[in-house]
Amino acid sequence: MLNNTPSPRPIPLRPRGDNRFRTALRGGGVAGFLVIVAVLAATWFFGPRIGALLVVVWALVAKVPWRDLGFRRPKSWPLLIVAGIVAGVASKLLMKAVVMPLLHAPDINPAFQWLVGNTNALPGVIAMVIFSAGLGEELIARGFLFERLGKLYGESRNALIATILITSTLFGAAHYPEQHWMGVQQAFILALVDGVIFAATRQLWFLIVMHAAFDLVACFIIYFGWERAIAHVFF
Repeated sequence: MLNNTPSPRPIPLRPRGDNRFRTALRGGGVAGFLVIVAVLAATWFFGPRIGALLVVVWALVAKVPWRDLGFRRPKSWPLLIVAGIVAGVASKLLMKAVVMPLLHAPDINPAFQWLVGNTNALPGVIAMVIFSAGLGEELIARGFLFERLGKLYGESRNALIATILITSTLFGAAHYPEQHWMGVQQAFILALVDGVIFAATRQLWFLIVMHAAFDLVACFIIYFGWERAIAHVFF
């Protein structure tokens, strides 16, 4: 008997060039390295919002799984949010009251004195802290750079240590134009802590909440004029 069942249509193959292009963008070769340069340049000249946007475009074009950038569903959202807020608040108070005084940093941050008592500016600063600093900076400095440097150097212990040091140095340097050496020191230390946490957990959401809480506390300390008092709690 003749089989009259129609044969299934062949699944169209994607053009080889498209596959090679995406593979190159995801890989650790020249194209992958140029992606790093482009994101860092965009972040340096135009800020973390543009840099983070470029990361999102790269991830969509290259079809990089969001999980590889650290966007993993936590076991409990409420627990993650509460833990992130507590960690962010505690780390900022510890930084302001203990770490920075030990480093002989100035009591006040001169770059943000325009925020003292400036109620009109506060809502915009809060939005910037949450989306640009918390989300944007963590996506670039931890999610993106850890994924990219992992492709370049691998995932060995020494490679992870190098990645933590490289990302922390870049993160600290990015704060120099606005906050000078005091900002570099604080950002470098925070980045070291965040880098170790991310290397151990690969969970970006926690760091986003923690970073946003850290910066929000910093903003309110400046807004209410509490910098000098907190800096001299112990010293």
